[in-house]
Amino acid sequence: MRSDLSRTFWWDVYLVVITAAVAVVILASDGPSRTARLVATGAIAGILVLHFVAGRRAIEREEPRPVLLAAELALFGLAVTLVPNANWLLFGVNPLIFQMVPLRTAVIAVLATNAVLPISDAFLRPDAVAGDLVVALISSAAGIWLGTWIVRVVRQSQERHRLIEELESSRAEVARLSREAGVTAERARLAGEIHDTLAQGFTSIITLLQAPEPDVALAVRTARENLAEARSLVAALSPAELTAGSLTSAVRRQVSRFTEESGVAAALRITGDERPLPTAVEVVLLRAAQEALTNVRRHAHAREAAVLLAYTGESVRLVVRDDGCGFVPGEADGYGLAGMRERAKQVRGSVTVRSDPDTGTTVEVEVPA
Repeated sequence: MRSDLSRTFWWDVYLVVITAAVAVVILASDGPSRTARLVATGAIAGILVLHFVAGRRAIEREEPRPVLLAAELALFGLAVTLVPNANWLLFGVNPLIFQMVPLRTAVIAVLATNAVLPISDAFLRPDAVAGDLVVALISSAAGIWLGTWIVRVVRQSQERHRLIEELESSRAEVARLSREAGVTAERARLAGEIHDTLAQGFTSIITLLQAPEPDVALAVRTARENLAEARSLVAALSPAELTAGSLTSAVRRQVSRFTEESGVAAALRITGDERPLPTAVEVVLLRAAQEALTNVRRHAHAREAAVLLAYTGESVRLVVRDDGCGFVPGEADGYGLAGMRERAKQVRGSVTVRSDPDTGTTVEVEVPA
């Protein structure tokens, strides 16, 4: 919009300068009478008045105004008929034509406007017809070329403006979709957090209290841990176990808790040089250990389980094995394994599940770190 206003402003300045210069030329002419010169000057002043009263607004709004243009050209024809030197106003009139009517109409109007002087010469100044006709032909060709170029530039400017608007619209749509995708991803992440912490904790409490010999003390401890997880989710969405220690100690507590709750022997082995990891990576590995051990307790009917946490130079690998009944990977995948895969994907990790009735199940999570 600002560029359009600037273009209109400079065109107004150009038209005023041309009109003023031609008015000076008309008033200084020797041949025509004083009355003819004054009428011609008034005619070109009328062109300027019509432009600022209505023509300028039509150009800004890109509204074709053939009637208004016809009135301006009639004034031009009057001025040229009375004072031939008014023909210099073609420098302003030709571009004006192309701004006010469509291209085909503008070409016809330019030819007609340039023909005014030769035609008036044929009646009033026969000896000047030949010379003014040559000038009219040159002026027509130059005017049509210049006007066509102006129209092409304006169309290109309009096309760029349209493309910019489409780009801004597309950018806004991408931003909106990105926000929606972010919200969806965050909801999925929170769902995974709740499933891997609170839901599993409540399941453990119910299991402990419904046992033939309820372990109330362990159930109370589990409830307290669940409460800590809930507070952690609300406060920072980071596992409470990780805020209280390292990943290794958090996984070790999970293994010990698994053995206490299920009665299944389990051992943790650490290989490689333990090192601090990004919080997101630690959360993925800890939740994977929780989910895998929960699945062993619920479904495997295993006699023993083993957990490996292996640090290498480029990655960290968590492996949970059991000697239970196994399942068919892909057919029995529940929300837990799907959430595990989604978590791993968020940190460019991978999840591999191998299961067989004879050898049990192995869940392996590897994360670059």
